[in-house]
Amino acid sequence: MNKKTFWKKITQKQNPKLYAAKDSKLIPSLRTLDLIGLGTGMVVGTAIFTLPGIVAAEYTGPAVPLAFIIGAIGAGLSALAYAEMASVLPFAGSAFSWISVLFGEFFGWIAGWALLAEYFISVAFVASGWSAYMQGFLKSMGIYLPVALSGGFNPNTGQIFDALAAFAILLVTVLLSKGVKQVARIENGIVMLKLIVIIIFIAVGATAIHPDNYVPFIPAHKAGTHFGGLTGILAGASQIFIAYVGFDAIAANTAETINPQKTMPKGLLGTLFLGTGFFVLVSLVLVGMFKYSIYAGNAEPAAFALRKAGHYFTANLLSLVAIIGIFSALIGILLASSRLIYSFGRDGLLSSKLGKINTKHVPKNALWSISLGALILASFFPFDFLATLVSAGTLVAFIFVSIGIYALRKREGIDLPEAKFKMPGYPLLPAISALVSIIIFWNLNIDAKLLMLVWFIIGIVIYFVYGMHHSNLNKK
Repeated sequence: MNKKTFWKKITQKQNPKLYAAKDSKLIPSLRTLDLIGLGTGMVVGTAIFTLPGIVAAEYTGPAVPLAFIIGAIGAGLSALAYAEMASVLPFAGSAFSWISVLFGEFFGWIAGWALLAEYFISVAFVASGWSAYMQGFLKSMGIYLPVALSGGFNPNTGQIFDALAAFAILLVTVLLSKGVKQVARIENGIVMLKLIVIIIFIAVGATAIHPDNYVPFIPAHKAGTHFGGLTGILAGASQIFIAYVGFDAIAANTAETINPQKTMPKGLLGTLFLGTGFFVLVSLVLVGMFKYSIYAGNAEPAAFALRKAGHYFTANLLSLVAIIGIFSALIGILLASSRLIYSFGRDGLLSSKLGKINTKHVPKNALWSISLGALILASFFPFDFLATLVSAGTLVAFIFVSIGIYALRKREGIDLPEAKFKMPGYPLLPAISALVSIIIFWNLNIDAKLLMLVWFIIGIVIYFVYGMHHSNLNKK
């Protein structure tokens, strides 16, 4: 194969009409409220119950709300790009499908492969967080799991397998196999319950705030570390970016959304404003109740702070709702990730069996594939390790989608529909959006960047060994 033919093969652009025809087997049933429920279920999910304390202790000190705000700015700019993309290209697979249409199959695969890393690790991270809260709740009643089954592999503590994380993933997978419409109703109910309890935490926790805990609000940077100063805030923003994975999870369900041209932008932006507001308030209360260093390595800081302040009933109520509520985050991530795997199978880049849809309009093979892979990660890898890695894939996808706006605008109203929602500030804002995501990615720790590099190498090998030769586009 000569260079010209090779380049032509990997840059062939997918036909959007073909995507629309294939995705027609997925039944549109999601409305704006359902999308906000799915997105908020993830954004105000495991991260709000787990990350503020860890990020405060390891990176920002009391300035953790600033890290969430910077993360929200980066995610918000990307959400505007996502909203325009979803308005014009309402297909399953989000960034993977969009980039395949705009830049060609290989670049779509790279964007999708980055998302796959995000989803695998996100499912594992959320399940691991659920396990931590469940164990905290059980311990309050004097029930203890065997050490070997209480967490991911850690030779120092004797932990080998996180049995509760594995159970959570299996339970949600069985629930999702029943269909999307029923799951959306359950999700909306859980999200409402969770928001009520978060408001109770803010109100009760505010009565235990000691202003001295906010001083200094931005601790001085410790040389040779990622703690303190602007360095700490940027590093913290990189670590909490998992909080904003919900945007891509919403977009992945575009093919199952009623009137996505109008519904999708409302769902994306509604999730952004609601999620950011709650994150800032919860983190302010948390670091005000006790000195930030007390939360180091604690995967259930909100319930811990309430118990330590003497509010045992509210702490147990929060733990109970977290146990139920974190399931809503698992539902959102597994729903989105199964649609991404389905998209790979639909296009022939992975086994065509993954692109099959059953009589309940569910890509069952894709759903079980992502679930079993994430189950292995969640069961054997510790919570803090997963928290470190999860943001990298999200940021890569955000960069691709932001840059993709330039290619999209050239085709809107020509061979693609005119957008019902357009990203404001064009042509400057898409570039700023990509730049902010690049800066946050650069501030990830070295482990996350190296493992992401290894993940990309694996993805490129799979594409050139299997995907390129089995691709429906190249076969045609």
